[in-house]
Amino acid sequence: MTDFSNTPVVDVEDLSVTFQREGNSIRAVNGISFSLRRGEVLTVIGESGSGKSVMLRTVLGLIPSYARIGGKVQVKGVDIAGLNAEQRSAMRGRDVSMIFQEPATAFDPVYTVGEQIAETIVRHEGTSQITAMARAKDLLDLVAIPSAERRLKNFPHEMSGGMRQRAMIALALACNPSVLLADEPTTALDATVQIQLLVLLRKLQRELDMALIFVTHDMGVAAEISDRVAVMYAGRFVETGTVEDVLLAPTHPYTRGLLSSTVHAGMRGQTLQTITGSPPDLRRLPKGCSFAPRCTQAMDACRLDSPMARQVGGNHMAACLRVGELATA
Repeated sequence: MTDFSNTPVVDVEDLSVTFQREGNSIRAVNGISFSLRRGEVLTVIGESGSGKSVMLRTVLGLIPSYARIGGKVQVKGVDIAGLNAEQRSAMRGRDVSMIFQEPATAFDPVYTVGEQIAETIVRHEGTSQITAMARAKDLLDLVAIPSAERRLKNFPHEMSGGMRQRAMIALALACNPSVLLADEPTTALDATVQIQLLVLLRKLQRELDMALIFVTHDMGVAAEISDRVAVMYAGRFVETGTVEDVLLAPTHPYTRGLLSSTVHAGMRGQTLQTITGSPPDLRRLPKGCSFAPRCTQAMDACRLDSPMARQVGGNHMAACLRVGELATA
């Protein structure tokens, strides 16, 4: 087990993010709290629309001006709410960096990959262009791109999807950030390339002693890469704990539903379970527990008040009124 420092590099407390547009109020993130130390991996899982990407972009300081942010987000002890636009821009890439889901749109198509990596290094570290380009070549070597010096001159469209994502990882690592955010970075890739990139990302994260927040909807990926897991639904963390807590002994009905609807090799001849219904409309959340309309374990009390997170055991928490019963079921 990794020996984590006691000082968090990311500290999020009661975070909420509300978008107000055209008379609608949408709370995409609602009351999230967590801290993350160097060398630690937190994986956030949940269906599309649960608020995972909004949470990442808030940590990165990339939320649009019409969003209202509540709570606190600190990166390396600095509250990002107190930073101006220039300071936030300086923080991105230097202290916290992000691997986006689709590198084809994250890279600028009119510049070479080498130029874009070198530009980031020059901007944050003030080095010469020659030094920055040499560093860019080293980064492509680091992420196992063959013929790195030649690939520096490639435009993004001249690379395969897997190679582009490796280049995206190199760009994210350009200035040795303490915190790395990954927004479903393997979703658009085939299974073999996914595995290769996950192994690479975990290896680099350990070697460089970075904190990593990894967003995915894939339970297998969460099991492979995580130290801790948070399950997100309708903007809230509904279950948190270690990989063993959440994926091997899940308590919240939503977590159980996600696991039971996952395809695995040993289920030949079995019926694949599903979670009935759809995620709620964030403009019109139901009263009480947001998952209650889809939950097979719901009771009348679930539809009255939104449950607070309750301790299952140790640091294992679940936001469910029936924690005591379900933990032993």
